Amino acid sequence: GEKQSRTDSILIAQYNGKTKKPKIVSLMRDMYVDIPGHGHQKLNAAYAFGGPELLRETIKHNLNVDINYYAIVDFKGFSKVVDAIAPEGIKVDVPHEMSSGIDMTIPKGKQYLHGDKLLGYVRFRHDELSDFGRVQRQQEIVLKLKDKVANIDNIMKIPKLLGIMGPYLDTNVSTKSMMLLAKDAVTGNMKDVQSLRLPLDGSFENKTYSGVGMVLDIDLDKNKEALQEFLNDK
Repeated sequence: GEKQSRTDSILIAQYNGKTKKPKIVSLMRDMYVDIPGHGHQKLNAAYAFGGPELLRETIKHNLNVDINYYAIVDFKGFSKVVDAIAPEGIKVDVPHEMSSGIDMTIPKGKQYLHGDKLLGYVRFRHDELSDFGRVQRQQEIVLKLKDKVANIDNIMKIPKLLGIMGPYLDTNVSTKSMMLLAKDAVTGNMKDVQSLRLPLDGSFENKTYSGVGMVLDIDLDKNKEALQEFLNDK
C-alpha cells in the first residue's frame, strides 16, 4: 500500500437535522497534540500514521469530541465539484498576487476563479498569514459554495453532483445521508454556516521541537472548552 500522506486541511463539520444548523471547525494542522501510540506530534501526522481512524481517535483524545463519520476529499475532486456547482466560478477578492508553491499565478484583485485557480487560492500559504490565511480562505470558499448550492434551481442535479464527487471521495457517510444533506442545502432549509478556527487567537505559542519542527503549542483546556461550546446546540 501507498504510505498515507499528511492531510492538507482538517475540518470538523456538524449538522443538526432538526435545527438545520451547519457548523464547521477548522483545525490547524500544526497543532501539537498527543497522538495515541505515537507521542506528541503535529495533528496532521495522525492521518499519515493511521488514516481517518487514528485522526478521529486523536481528536477525541485531545479535544473530547467524538466524530463518527469522515470524508476524505481529493483536491482534484474539489476543482471538479466547484465547476459543477458554480460553472461561472466563485467571486473572490485576492489580496496580493499568489504564485509561490501553487504552480500558477493568480493576480491581485476582484475576480471569478474556477476549479484549478480556486484550488490554488485555497492552497496558497506563502504570505505572512501562512496557514492561518489559508484556513480563512478555505472557510470563505465553503460558505460561498453553500450559497451557490442553495441557488441550484433543480433538486435533480444532486445525484449528478454526488456522482462527480464519487471518485474523489472516500467516506463512511451513506449515500442516503448525503442526499438528505444536499436536499436541505438545495431547498434552502439549511441555516447559515457558523465557523470556528482552532486554536483560538491568543491560545497558542509558536514553538520549534527537534524532530517535529515548527508547531502551535496550544492551551488545550481553553480550546477544548471553546469547541464544546461552539458545537453545543442547546
